[in-house]
Amino acid sequence: MGREEQIISERLRKLKELKSLGINPYPNKYDSTHSTLELQEKYEKLKPETHKKDNVKIAGRLMASRDIGKIIFGAIQDSTGRIQIVLQEKETPKKIHNFFKKYLDTGDILGAEGTIFRTKRGELSVLVKNLQILSKATLPLPEKWHGLQDKEERYRKRYLDLIMSPEVREVFDKREKIIDSIRRLLKEREFHEVETPALQSIYGGASAAPFKTHLNALDIDLFLSISPELYLKRLIVGGYDKVFTICKNFRNEGIDRQHNPEFTMLEYYIAYQNYEYHIDFTEKLFNYLRKELNLKEEIEYQGKKINLKTPFKRIKFRDFILKETNIDISKADNYERLKKEVLNRKIKEVDIKNCKHYSSLLDELYKKVARPRIIQPTFLTHYPVEMIALAKRNEKNPREINTVQLIIDGAEIIKAYDELNDPIDQENRLKEQAALLNEGSVDAMPLDEDFISALKYGMPPTAGYGIGLDRLTMLLTNSQSIRDVILFPFMKPLKE
Repeated sequence: MGREEQIISERLRKLKELKSLGINPYPNKYDSTHSTLELQEKYEKLKPETHKKDNVKIAGRLMASRDIGKIIFGAIQDSTGRIQIVLQEKETPKKIHNFFKKYLDTGDILGAEGTIFRTKRGELSVLVKNLQILSKATLPLPEKWHGLQDKEERYRKRYLDLIMSPEVREVFDKREKIIDSIRRLLKEREFHEVETPALQSIYGGASAAPFKTHLNALDIDLFLSISPELYLKRLIVGGYDKVFTICKNFRNEGIDRQHNPEFTMLEYYIAYQNYEYHIDFTEKLFNYLRKELNLKEEIEYQGKKINLKTPFKRIKFRDFILKETNIDISKADNYERLKKEVLNRKIKEVDIKNCKHYSSLLDELYKKVARPRIIQPTFLTHYPVEMIALAKRNEKNPREINTVQLIIDGAEIIKAYDELNDPIDQENRLKEQAALLNEGSVDAMPLDEDFISALKYGMPPTAGYGIGLDRLTMLLTNSQSIRDVILFPFMKPLKE
């Protein structure tokens, strides 16, 4: 029998013995009076070797214990932090002292009741008078954190990651604060929060391959939502002027540092505004988030200095591509011309064989060559009309659409545009998308005839906005991978 097997066997023996003594190792509740953080704050000014008669009750996981005979030291960890517990001969009842020694192990969850004091070394502690086991752990925690240094293991066993590395929890606390802040800003602007279907008979709203599933009750195929966009626009048609949703999107694409098959988006739509509203909102949002997260104007992200001072730089898409590749897309305005320019310049990053039409070739040139060169926050505006089938054309130049993307360190943080509300133009562009889909373009959109019908009833001028909450959290917490900011990222199943 290996060492770990011996440890597990011993814990199971203790569990069995507790039950035989009529002690429930998994009771229903425990009424604690304080969290560990509340105790640390309340008795912050308590001087060393000072004892308070205040009776307190805490609950948490036993993270460490040290038995030196007449005295036992332990560390209790709850969701707010840690505090030391002390079991001392003549102060702690002998029955409790013996119970701790005989039945408790690191990893067990327990409730401790006692009085507060600060040790000679300055450690705030609870002198235990009573003790209750709340959950017996039958598997041991890693002895040292080196046992979970493997990132795959940390993502796969996030529960252990959170127990053993409290700084991981800080990332997710900040994520929550980011989402709360965005929701608060939108609510202050009188936006209505709504929900949209995750299961859809026709997917749309983005250029992405969907996940397919089957509804047994009606014997029909369905798709997991790749975007809430078309449903939010239906609500604008229905009379809502300001709507938003925070939801999961599902895209059947690659998995890498910036992509997870399911991710969290915020999308909002506002009637009677244009893309300039998005720029103003984004800059106000970043200023607000800096205050909420106590960030300086210049932050560090993966070894780079990112300046978040507003206003952010702006550049038109055509000018940006010309600057980075020396290709003028106003002249290379179709597939053959653009292909010729890429070949002539020997741009190896672009895989022409996998780009069957103009928009995919342009997107490849943008994402593989140009976009990675943007480090500082930059608003990229006025994309070519072929790149986004749902965006409204620019009135002065119909070859362009009124779009804006915020790029930081080569990553798309927001994507927003004036929404196309001309039902004839929209139907034609979605028919083009459907034709590309039939030709094998997996990220093209099908034609949603009900959505076109909605537009025919009239949709006011509308501006729509999407922000990737995972990528935003990565940036503001200096996280290297999207897996670091998703509690349970997708993991390839382990083989038996």
